[in-house]
Amino acid sequence: MTTQPATWPVLRRYRGADLARIALPVGGIGTGCISLGGRGQLLDWELFNRPGKGFTPQSFFCVRTQDATGTHTRVLESALLDGEYAGPHGSPSPLHGLPRFRTGEFAAAYPFGQVHLTDPQLPVQATVQAYNPLVPGDADASGLPILFYRVRLTNTSSRPVTASLCGSMHNVIGRGEPVGNAFAEIALDGATALAGTSTQVPADDETWGTLALAVVADRVSSRRLNWAKRSWGDSLLDFWDDFTTDGALEEPDAGARVPTGSLVVTEQLPPGAAAEFTFLLAWHFPNRRGWRHDFQPPPVFGHSADLVGNHYTARFTDAVDVVRQVLPRLAEYEQATHRYVHTVTSSSLPASVQDAVLSNVAVLKSPTCFRIADGTFLGWEGCNTDHGSCHGSCTHVWNYQYALEQLFPDLAWSMRQVEFVHSLDERGLMSFRAGLPLDTQGTGWRTAAADGQMGALVRLLRTWRLTGRDDLLAALWSRARRAMEFAWIPGGWDADRDGVMEGCQHSTSDVEYYGPSGINQSWYLAALAACAAMASAVGDKDFAETCTQLLASGAARTDGELFNGEYYEHQVLPPGSADRIAEGLRIRYDGDSPDMGSDDLEDPDFQIGTGCMSDQLAGHALAVLSGLDTHLDPAHTATAMRSVVRHNHRTDFHTHVNHLRSYALGDERGLLNCSYPHRDRPPRPFPYCNEVWTGLEYTAAIALAVQGDHDLAEGLVADARARHTGRRRNPFDEVECGSHYVRSMASFGLAHAWPRTVVNAVERTIELDALPGRWPVFAGDVVGVVEVADGQARYAGSAAGEGFRVVLR
Repeated sequence: MTTQPATWPVLRRYRGADLARIALPVGGIGTGCISLGGRGQLLDWELFNRPGKGFTPQSFFCVRTQDATGTHTRVLESALLDGEYAGPHGSPSPLHGLPRFRTGEFAAAYPFGQVHLTDPQLPVQATVQAYNPLVPGDADASGLPILFYRVRLTNTSSRPVTASLCGSMHNVIGRGEPVGNAFAEIALDGATALAGTSTQVPADDETWGTLALAVVADRVSSRRLNWAKRSWGDSLLDFWDDFTTDGALEEPDAGARVPTGSLVVTEQLPPGAAAEFTFLLAWHFPNRRGWRHDFQPPPVFGHSADLVGNHYTARFTDAVDVVRQVLPRLAEYEQATHRYVHTVTSSSLPASVQDAVLSNVAVLKSPTCFRIADGTFLGWEGCNTDHGSCHGSCTHVWNYQYALEQLFPDLAWSMRQVEFVHSLDERGLMSFRAGLPLDTQGTGWRTAAADGQMGALVRLLRTWRLTGRDDLLAALWSRARRAMEFAWIPGGWDADRDGVMEGCQHSTSDVEYYGPSGINQSWYLAALAACAAMASAVGDKDFAETCTQLLASGAARTDGELFNGEYYEHQVLPPGSADRIAEGLRIRYDGDSPDMGSDDLEDPDFQIGTGCMSDQLAGHALAVLSGLDTHLDPAHTATAMRSVVRHNHRTDFHTHVNHLRSYALGDERGLLNCSYPHRDRPPRPFPYCNEVWTGLEYTAAIALAVQGDHDLAEGLVADARARHTGRRRNPFDEVECGSHYVRSMASFGLAHAWPRTVVNAVERTIELDALPGRWPVFAGDVVGVVEVADGQARYAGSAAGEGFRVVLR
């Protein structure tokens, strides 16, 4: 027991109906997670090497209080919400019939989640805290398969109170109730644990593994290794009766058992006193399968039979070993996570921007991301209910996120290895979806994405500059050069080598564009600038000169031919016939399945045309924050981004027509992916033009912020976050093609965008505008703030950043 409060930063508070859709993922990078619900419930146990939305076993915490006036027992959750009352058999919510605290408030600054619980009948107030470590620059500390759960009880009465707190975990190995699941009690140095195992689930099944529930430090006053197995719901009734009688548990009578284990801790609370109870929930499930990309019609995505394993399970022998290794470092992990969160919450970034920066990092903690046995980091685009959505660490989606390179550059280097070694063929074609296993299927997806491949080159430079790893750049340079030269092959993206992509370009819109567009030129110019810088660094002077010349030519033509006075548009150049398109540039299906792009090559469908794209300067913005110059006219880029807001922003969607997926509706505000302000939309424009993607809203906000349009940028961010209040959508899950969608991590770029911060570990500089305030800096283990005042700047933060020179523009 401790009486010292654990104060966590709070960015946003949720109450009432805004609690309905909250599910804060708590788990390590690549380990799966359990989510903390808005009422304090533990839901969506996504531990079994794939998404598991809706899998919520009967695992919970409850408290019993006793004083001179009587006893009370409550589940440590707030009352059910209106939407949980009705179902075909009454309320569908787990434990719906048990008493709960009357009111609750959810408070968060990711990865910290807290629920404050009150009840006028009880002599105590409770605060539930849950998190998993997030330590920039330390992927292993941030990749622990564990949920930290702490309850702080405060005696608000004038009488002594005896408080008994019980944690119960159902043994979900096998994701059901197979015979052979059991718990055993294990005494550890500083904790008591229940170890969950199974003797019947096959050892090669993806749901096979171990679980652990542990109480830290405090003496366990009673326990149950099993619940009684009874009909008509009486297993729960038997447990509840036993606990409420005296705040202690006894093993049930002989007979059939339910594999649910419970641990109880009892403390005496004098009037006004507080006590903290700390539990750990750990897991260990080693059998991760790969993904599949059967390309013949229709394409089949999902999980394969190939065993690729988990990095985290190689670090621990089982779930109890996780607890054993984490125990000595609990305080260290929490303090390091607190420093990370405080770096954002104490900064001068607007509140909505701070919220966006922190909350979407939840994607890294979700089942979207994983690390296979050798430590390689990979990711889906997002998550479906029970399987990944769109496999392959898709280059044209991962292009948009900023979090991985800044927070965990070692994992980013792992992605660069996938892109430039495993997914690159001898021609320089980079499969925009990497296959698994990497050594046999890395290039199995035989299509390159123009934006994805160019963006990968920019991200290579960015990873190098954020880490200063000249050796890793040198090792990949020949492959990076080959990836750029692929753009110039006959029938390729820029076959005439004039710095303009006139060819067939598969893109993040899932179709092919024909002819140059603002968006793909943005990526291409950024890649040329990146290659010029990298070539110079490795001594490849001739190639550096080639890229520099193409950059100058391409930028001039982009400004001269694509900028229409308001924004950069798309000049459609039909190829006419397939023999003018190099192999591997368009997705073609055999059989009767329709292709993703246009079949008509003389008048192709699915083009942007004169549309105003919200992300038309995505590559340019990434280049700016990487210390590169795309040579686009600053007056044009500024006008273009202001035009995006003028033409694409909507104050409501009551009359908006959207023929595909809706992520903004009714009275909500948001930024369309594309608009046609001159009413010349093609009959069949690119598919997603009428949608609203938060990843594109953040991308536009970054482009606005780096040019100094902070008010416009803040407005876009505030709109996106206002749609994720918990009432309609989960604040920790911004959906696009699946839950926990990678592109939403574009929001992390806002951390550096406000003062245009560029961290260059090669030159050991932190460069930013002379904008007064406290500005966060993230580059792996370089974590801190730069305080700018009176034309002077000072870095304060981790020791790793102390040798960097701060340069004000």
